[in-house]
Amino acid sequence: MLLPQATQTADLPHAFPRDGATQLIDNDRVTVWEATWAKGRPTPMHRHRYDMVGIELSDATVKVTTLEGVVTNTSQRVGHAGFSRKGLTHMLEGTSDVPRHMIIIDLKDVIVPPLANTSGYPDAFPREAVKKLIDNERVTVWDYSWTPGKPTVTHFHGKDVVVVYLGNGDLSSTTPDGKTTVNSYTFGQTRFNPRDRTHSELLTRGSQRVIAVELK
Repeated sequence: MLLPQATQTADLPHAFPRDGATQLIDNDRVTVWEATWAKGRPTPMHRHRYDMVGIELSDATVKVTTLEGVVTNTSQRVGHAGFSRKGLTHMLEGTSDVPRHMIIIDLKDVIVPPLANTSGYPDAFPREAVKKLIDNERVTVWDYSWTPGKPTVTHFHGKDVVVVYLGNGDLSSTTPDGKTTVNSYTFGQTRFNPRDRTHSELLTRGSQRVIAVELK
C-alpha cells in the first residue's frame, strides 16, 4: 500500500549533501553548495528543507521530475538567479553535454534586521548600472558589473551578503580612511561578506560581474 504523500515527502532526504555537490560555506545564516548535474545521472527524489537561492554557472538543460511524476524540461543560462520556497520536492537530471552547474544558497530560518546606516554614505545597493533580480522578505538579489577605471561611490553594507563572482579579475577595496586592499576573484568563486562594511571598489584587472544576494 502506498503511503500518504505527506508521509512520503517527510521521509525524503534534503537535497544536500550528495554526489556532485561540495559545501562551500556554512554559518548561522546560510549553507552554500556548489553543485553539478551530469547528463543522464538523475539525483534521488529529495525535498528542500530551506528557502533557497540558486545562481546558474553554465548554459545547460535539465529534466525536472516531481513527486507526482510530472516531467518538465528547462534551459538555464549563466547568471540566472532563482528563488524557491522550502518544501520543493523533485529529482533532477542533466540533459545537456555541458553539466548544469550552480551555486545553491540554503537560507537558514533566521531573520536579522539590517544595521541602521549612520555612516554618512549611501547604501551599497541600489547603485548605478545595477539590476535587481529578486526582492522578497528573505533576500534581495542584484546583478552588477564593474566598469574598468570607474570606481564605485563609497558605500555602506548594512546587510550580510553572499557574493558569487562571474568574471576573472581583480578588485581594489578602499575604506574611508584610505586603506586599499586588492583581491583576485575567479569565475564561480563565492564569498560570505558580513554586514557593517564601508568602502569603494575599483576593477584593476580583467573583468568582473557579481550576483550579490543580500540577506534579510
